[in-house]
Amino acid sequence: MNVAAKICGVRRPADIDCAAAGGARYVGFVFYPRSPRNLTPDQAGDLAAATPAGIATVALFVDPDDAALDAVLNRGRIDLLQLHGRESPDRIADIKRRTGVRVMKAIKISVSTDFAAATPYVGVADQLLFDAKAPPTLQGAMPGGNAVSFDWALLAGRSWPCPWMLSGGLHPGNVAEAIRVSGAPAVDVSSGVESAPGVKDPVRINAFLRAVSG
Repeated sequence: MNVAAKICGVRRPADIDCAAAGGARYVGFVFYPRSPRNLTPDQAGDLAAATPAGIATVALFVDPDDAALDAVLNRGRIDLLQLHGRESPDRIADIKRRTGVRVMKAIKISVSTDFAAATPYVGVADQLLFDAKAPPTLQGAMPGGNAVSFDWALLAGRSWPCPWMLSGGLHPGNVAEAIRVSGAPAVDVSSGVESAPGVKDPVRINAFLRAVSG
């Protein structure tokens, strides 16, 4: 299987250079104030300009209003919007109409019944991302990037009529097993390739991408 990898939460041109050299197909920019990976639109615009052609730029938002989206989209190339909040299918359809940008909707998973939440988005979102639902005991939990995983076997044998990614608690030491168990065609990593919150580690990025490529 030719598995795609996304390095999310990049903050420096060096992060993009490392991701590109290792064969990543996506880089992610985070727009969520509580995140240590949060960017301004101007910062993201500079990073988008530094991203080689052929690598998709992804902007991660949580329940964004139109002004927040426009501020980022007017500053630089964004190929995919990743929505990590409570956005409804109607809101996603509206965002796609307004912006003309493809949308990936994050679905939070803990148990098998959580997959039902994806059904209303099929045919509306262009892609799905299955991320771990943060446990209620996790203090300071954010919409994503919590370094928490779910049982990958819950995805085994499932099929979806649109592209999808696996996220949540992935790192160089477990991503190959995650792909094998889940059958994921694409994987997304953030904290799993960091030396400190918001600080990407080139050694860990390289190791992650090598593990993905097999």
